Amino acid sequence: MPLQPHKPNQSSESGESKKDQEQSGTYKLRESWKQEAGRNPRPLVWEQRRYRNRHGRGTRQPMYGLHLPSYATKAGVFDSLVAAQLKRLSRGWPDLIESTECAVEDVPPSDPLPWEEKIIQFSASFPASHGQKARIVLYRLPLQSAASSLFQLEYLIHDELVRQLAEINGWDPQDIDPYPLI
Repeated sequence: MPLQPHKPNQSSESGESKKDQEQSGTYKLRESWKQEAGRNPRPLVWEQRRYRNRHGRGTRQPMYGLHLPSYATKAGVFDSLVAAQLKRLSRGWPDLIESTECAVEDVPPSDPLPWEEKIIQFSASFPASHGQKARIVLYRLPLQSAASSLFQLEYLIHDELVRQLAEINGWDPQDIDPYPLI
């Protein structure tokens, strides 16, 4: 049945005028609309397989996959460099690395003790005591700001690890790693 033009103030089948229907909130659907409603309606826009992202209102998801290199953060790269250097050193000195814990912090403590120097620290070491392993702490931001490239950062991390391991055990750094990365 084709749509018919609207005629104002035309009474409906129930005898109510259009104005009365609007006030009471009762409307009668035309027969053609009832037939259309009986069909399977289209799924909602957000339930469809393809959904347009208009004005940033779409689903929030990463622009790239987690396995791509653009997802790696500076802290993540630093952690992986530290792990690689510890693995390299553990090949030559497995007992030395096993007896030492290594941690990474962003910055050194802001209030140095009175006997400590006022220079920027790249790392700190704490000897073993009371059943705890010896600890080495590398400070990420000072090391990253001192290095101009990834290779330099890798070298600085290696150098600090060797220096702190030597300091904890009372050895010379050349005894631990006679062939530095240079």
